[in-house]
Amino acid sequence: MLNSFIDFISAQKRFSEHTVVAYRKDIEQFLEFAEIKNLDECKEVNARLIRGWMVDLMEEEYATQSVNRKLSTLRTFFKWLKKEGVITENPMKLIRGPKNNKRLPSFVQQKQLSDVNLSTIFSDDFDGVRDRLMFELLYQTGIRLSELIGLKESNVSKSQIKVLGKRNKERIIPISNSLSELIEKYKLERRQLSVSTDALLVLKSGKILYPKFVYRRINNYLSLATDVKKKSPHVLRHTFATHMLNNGAGLEVLKELLGHANLSATQVYTHNSFAELTAIYSQSHPRGQQK
Repeated sequence: MLNSFIDFISAQKRFSEHTVVAYRKDIEQFLEFAEIKNLDECKEVNARLIRGWMVDLMEEEYATQSVNRKLSTLRTFFKWLKKEGVITENPMKLIRGPKNNKRLPSFVQQKQLSDVNLSTIFSDDFDGVRDRLMFELLYQTGIRLSELIGLKESNVSKSQIKVLGKRNKERIIPISNSLSELIEKYKLERRQLSVSTDALLVLKSGKILYPKFVYRRINNYLSLATDVKKKSPHVLRHTFATHMLNNGAGLEVLKELLGHANLSATQVYTHNSFAELTAIYSQSHPRGQQK
């Protein structure tokens, strides 16, 4: 039952590998809660049972964002069940998720990411050059962790990178001269290794990077260079977006660079930009300095 659905979202919907894994876990969690063992038993699922699962999740202190993501998984699953003729009525039509708490994305102050501030935290050996490139790619292009790992040597030129984003959607992102030079410096180091993969970024063993490795490294460097509480590769994506807006980039341009499907996903960064403007006003205007 579940494998057929997974094949559907992988092959036809073209969901990313990360999304497919998340969907499988969500559905397995629901099926276990509902004590469903086979496909026919899905006919017995009703809105009351699904609401009971929502309550159970929230009592276990799942964030509202996580609960809504799991409900989104169920919507796709039950829509597929109806399409396949397994159920006649979709119980998810009667379900509304909990209201999300609006949290502003965390980002790093621009001065903390200056070349002077970063130059002392990366070593000059292969690991240091690669890690600096990882860090700069995340900050200078705003790509996601999965997109960073998926970058191929053939996707990189002196002026741009080609990124394969969600649902295999390609986008082109321009890069600075300094980032291009760093890529060339890294490639020189890379050629001294025995590498059989086309992946741009690799471990010293020649193997492709994996998410936990990148997360740990970026977390460490952010701890050394900044005072942000939340430290992850995604914070650098938020930082890229915020700094672009603060320095005059338009929302439509930023939307394309980030690979967002719609503008509403990009607009969240305007709150950070307004906060930055407010801080500048308070520091700069004579009336703003008065408390």
